Amino acid sequence: MARRRDPSAAVKITDVAAAAGVAPMTVSRVLNTPERVSTLTAARVREAIERLGYVPNLIAGGLSSRRSRMIAAIVPTIASPMFSAPVQAFTDTMNQAGYHVLLGLSGYEEGDTEGNLLRAVLTRRPDGLLLTGATHRPAVSRLLRDAGVPVVEIWDAADSPTDMLVGFDHVEVGAAVADFFADQGHTEFAVIGAQDSRAALRRQGFLATIAQRGGKLLAECMHFPAPANIASGRAALREILPHLGRRTALLCGSDLAAFGAVTEARLQGVAVPERLAVCGFGDFELCQESEPPITSVGVDGVAMGRLAAECLLARLAGGTAPTRVLVPFQIRRRATT
Repeated sequence: MARRRDPSAAVKITDVAAAAGVAPMTVSRVLNTPERVSTLTAARVREAIERLGYVPNLIAGGLSSRRSRMIAAIVPTIASPMFSAPVQAFTDTMNQAGYHVLLGLSGYEEGDTEGNLLRAVLTRRPDGLLLTGATHRPAVSRLLRDAGVPVVEIWDAADSPTDMLVGFDHVEVGAAVADFFADQGHTEFAVIGAQDSRAALRRQGFLATIAQRGGKLLAECMHFPAPANIASGRAALREILPHLGRRTALLCGSDLAAFGAVTEARLQGVAVPERLAVCGFGDFELCQESEPPITSVGVDGVAMGRLAAECLLARLAGGTAPTRVLVPFQIRRRATT
């Protein structure tokens, strides 16, 4: 008579193997290299894992197999659709390939938050890393070089990424918005945003193109803490309001700031777009459905996340991947311009 398993004891891989009618090595393969197991066998093993409540020690397994089937993704925040869309697409694609994504939030504050988070994550032996941006502190760059795992950076367009990059050029975004406004006949401009390095790059491109097109910058407000929000957009508009001309074109660092600026302009009796034309960044649902709908720069975050996952998966499979992939952006004109 077979001995019944003690329900108070931790479930072992041998228990799962017995329940699924396979060898323990097959269970290990389902967990670490599922592509080497037939679909029916893998389904039977996963059913046994679920039924018994087996929790594999992936860290211990990684010590011998060198594969944890875990990917670490680090972004500043998930409160904004700006980052949640690419992270969701990345996670979905990695999950379909049998990988699990561990999410970490680095925030925007000064200090070594990113470095401390990476050090903690790397103790879990991830098979790869997804990072936001390609600019890091020297110590973090060394840590990434020494990690020995593939790294894909998103939301940037650096010429020399750490490993692989899928993003777009923020300077080009700012320049494109300036050209868009200038082509509409605008000659006076303003810009608001938060203390965010990527918003600063968009400002850089915006101001350079304004100068090339013979325009004049009337005012700017870029001192609010990142990430920009509706309240900071309203406050920034109040700050620059005395400096606005009879027809000013405003670039906002994010759609939330743009929504705040448009809200405050209407409360202050400033006609939009007749006196103040407004363009945001991100193309959030908030700006699409607001009244009036707000012009914004849209970036395909879903494509960015999917392409980042595909690059990482190609490397994990022993193949090659492009070191730099740029996704397009588009100015979506609405009622505020």
